Amino acid sequence: MVTHAVEDEVFVVRVSGSLDHDSAPLLKEACALAQDSGAPRTVIDLSLTDFADSTVLHVLLATQTAHDRQERKLIVAGPLHDVIRRLFDVTGTTECFTLADNMPRALEA
Repeated sequence: MVTHAVEDEVFVVRVSGSLDHDSAPLLKEACALAQDSGAPRTVIDLSLTDFADSTVLHVLLATQTAHDRQERKLIVAGPLHDVIRRLFDVTGTTECFTLADNMPRALEA
């Protein structure tokens, strides 16, 4: 499940459950809304996500690139499930993102 809301000028995307090729379009749509929102920061909360594949990683990387171009901040919030952390580690993409241990820290960043 993917939901989104604006909280204190932060566009928050919350993801729960498993994300794969079939559900990645939901994340892509929410990220597009974040880009169009004009909010200075976007937080993607993956704390309740227990699986993600390379399709999801591609969406996150594209969103990071778009935010960089717009000079806006993108933060990925955890705590990250071991499977998600492994996806970032194995693909060498951990350094591509600003990671926060939890939502309060992500909202402060």
